[in-house]
Amino acid sequence: MMKLTRVSTEPVLKPNPKNSWEAAAVFNCAAVWEKGLFHMIYRATNIGGNEKSGRYINCLGYAVSKDLLNWHRLSEPVLNNSVPQELRGPEDPRIVKIDNIFYMTYTGFAGPSFRDHKICLATSEDLVNWKRHGVLLDEENKDASLFPEKVNGEYLLLHRRKPEIWLSSSKDLKSFYNHTKIMSPISGTWEHKKIGIAGPPVHHHKGWLLFYHAADKKNVYRLGVALLDYDDPRRVLARQSVPVIEPELDWEINGFVPNVIFSCATIEREDRYLVIYAGADTVIGAAYIKKKDVVFNKQDWLV
Repeated sequence: MMKLTRVSTEPVLKPNPKNSWEAAAVFNCAAVWEKGLFHMIYRATNIGGNEKSGRYINCLGYAVSKDLLNWHRLSEPVLNNSVPQELRGPEDPRIVKIDNIFYMTYTGFAGPSFRDHKICLATSEDLVNWKRHGVLLDEENKDASLFPEKVNGEYLLLHRRKPEIWLSSSKDLKSFYNHTKIMSPISGTWEHKKIGIAGPPVHHHKGWLLFYHAADKKNVYRLGVALLDYDDPRRVLARQSVPVIEPELDWEINGFVPNVIFSCATIEREDRYLVIYAGADTVIGAAYIKKKDVVFNKQDWLV
């Protein structure tokens, strides 16, 4: 069985009470390795991140690190709630780099309904200054990421039409077609209720490695792992039957949304894959698995 190893038993990023926009929670972040540094775009809230917190506002902040443990962050957000689809703020960013441009898919939360979530896109050349391109899919949707390269001349977009993981294609990042359901929840298991991707897919010598999240009947969120065909990612080659990480530490169990490990960031770096994740929708942690340990044993497969 594949398991993630935590980089630290303590969170690597916590809320900053000195800045009102990130005073309550920092969580669900995108992250990339670029020019010798880890760069993080993280979701932050002013009064918490669940319905009981009240009318919280999301922003996206920027932080940079050499080692994943010590982060320098900007005092102001890089994206805030300044457009109609994001009146409650941008959420849950995921970033890929294609042809020297960073593409960030994220969820625009308009409110007041908690169902008013749509996938949005922004681009950047430096990870700090972002240009919004508006809504990608005009429907209730979230948990989206582009692939880090075109496949057969097309952009591919993973997304979540609740409760499943879907994949669609585009020639121009304006119109999307061939929407295909590729993974579904499995009744009576740790992924009973709903599933969605974690970070963007990354290269593996046997295909695309995809970490994903799932919720069980009690709404406990864990991460799992699957393998997609390299040339036809709509084909799921393998899916481990057990999670790779689950809430165990106090800050993963207790927070604004208890018993949650949720990730938007997977980084391929040297001999390992790194997964940066949120604990209980309140703080941020990091974990890894060595590439040599990524082995899909048939007894652990669901596919």
